[in-house]
Amino acid sequence: MKELIRRLASRPGIATELLLASLLANLLALASPLFVIQVLNRYVSYGVDSTLATLTAGVLAAIMLEFGFRHARHRLAEAMLGTANRERAHGAFGLLVSARRDALDQIPVERRRDAVRGLEAVESAFTPANTATLMDIPFALIFVGALFVLSPLLGQIALGFVGGVLLLGIIGLRLQRGPQRGLADTEAAGQALVAAADLTADSIRAFNGHAHVMAGWRRYLEAASNLRRKIGSIQGVSQALTQSAQAVMGAAIIATGATLVVGGELDVGALIGANILAARALGPVARLAQLGESLVRAEQALNRIADLAQLPVEPEKGVQLSPYSGRLGLKDISFGFPGAASPLFEKLDLDLAPGSVLLLRGRNGAGKSTLARLLVGLIEPQRGHIQADGVDLRQLDPVWWRRQISYVPQEPRFLDGTVLDNLKAANPDLDDASVSALIGACGLGRFVNESSDGLHTIIFDNGRRLAAGIRKRLALARALAVDGLVVVLDDPTEGLDAEGRQAVYGLLKGLAERGRTLIIASDDPVIVRGARLILDLDSKPVPKILRVTGRPPSQQGGTAS
Repeated sequence: MKELIRRLASRPGIATELLLASLLANLLALASPLFVIQVLNRYVSYGVDSTLATLTAGVLAAIMLEFGFRHARHRLAEAMLGTANRERAHGAFGLLVSARRDALDQIPVERRRDAVRGLEAVESAFTPANTATLMDIPFALIFVGALFVLSPLLGQIALGFVGGVLLLGIIGLRLQRGPQRGLADTEAAGQALVAAADLTADSIRAFNGHAHVMAGWRRYLEAASNLRRKIGSIQGVSQALTQSAQAVMGAAIIATGATLVVGGELDVGALIGANILAARALGPVARLAQLGESLVRAEQALNRIADLAQLPVEPEKGVQLSPYSGRLGLKDISFGFPGAASPLFEKLDLDLAPGSVLLLRGRNGAGKSTLARLLVGLIEPQRGHIQADGVDLRQLDPVWWRRQISYVPQEPRFLDGTVLDNLKAANPDLDDASVSALIGACGLGRFVNESSDGLHTIIFDNGRRLAAGIRKRLALARALAVDGLVVVLDDPTEGLDAEGRQAVYGLLKGLAERGRTLIIASDDPVIVRGARLILDLDSKPVPKILRVTGRPPSQQGGTAS
């Protein structure tokens, strides 16, 4: 209900029209029970055909008008909900691509995906038909009020049952919250198992992991089945009690009304009409129990989306340096992962002049890829400042900054689209000649020429189906397409054959000659031999800066320029 109220409040004009349509539709719905009362009391008693014809024409007109108002309400709800659903879907997905990466990493991948998939649950719960049902609940008082006019005693009975069934529906919603939350988490774990089975298909077969994976799947099925059974039990009891309440109310109205008829306080027509009015009053409230599961799922989906909405996002604007020289400065940089016993590195001070070449050295897990991500601005240091020409990265326009950086991650991923789409996403201004030059420089010519669609070859599954060497070459081409003054390469020769490595060496030589600032994480012997400035990340917690001057490198202080 909170979500419905929020949506109505966001569109006050449409909300007013919806409420007015609901009011008029429910007022017109009084025509049917009043018709029954009048026919039984007037026509049956006196047999005047013209009276019956007049009453019938009147009730048919009221029914047609009621239909018109309900249809208009449906169309209004459709317009309001469609706009709200599109805005929420745009916002939720936008958070996935605009939230700060380090903050986003604090939420498990499946939970993030589940939050976006939960939009379907919200749309399923708040359809125009369900919205109409929820909006009819407060207008049940119209029928109760009509009952009070006929008989205060019958009105009190109906009001008691309406209130009781409404309370029962609310209790049912609350009882479902815990199991539904558990089911959502369990289903997310099940989806993670399916994704893992797909991604590790070769490993499962090659290393006989079938039993281990199936054991996890059986645990998931058992947990999900138990939770669904519990939810079904709550729903079953709630719906059974609601149906019983409807039957008991009907009996109570008839039995009490019969005593009133015998006592001369009510006539038979009014008794039958009162029973119809009571049923109409209880109808929308009773349907609340049927909507329980979808409303709880929607509520929890909205909570997950709200958690995403709390994440800090990258700024849309910032400083754009003009011109930018390519200088980088690291001032007292410290970084550690949440829960780690010690920082990955700290007190890192480094000044890279334009055209410098820095080699990042360290064992696996020493922090080479993390430092590369820090430089690109994907994550932020816990302490200290990364500066471009003396300006903190946090003050820069992130879009502008990434146009200054040619970045090759250790595990490159691509947009699902064509090869050309990926290159032009990095630099929309690329012309055909530039694309051809990039393809040739990165050794992608054979791959492109042997593909039936050439540059329009579709990349599926973010490039995971491509050979490792092709992924690396394509990542190099994408990085070079940016033509940034700063080049950050994370293991640029990993997965490449001899021909590919030679291409990388040539590219590095050309970039250095063009005065690009190079930061390279690599243990490739050829690249290491060419390094003159080395950042040793194996030195913990303060990395050491080593200079090479044609003889074995000697350790120097914590600052280099």
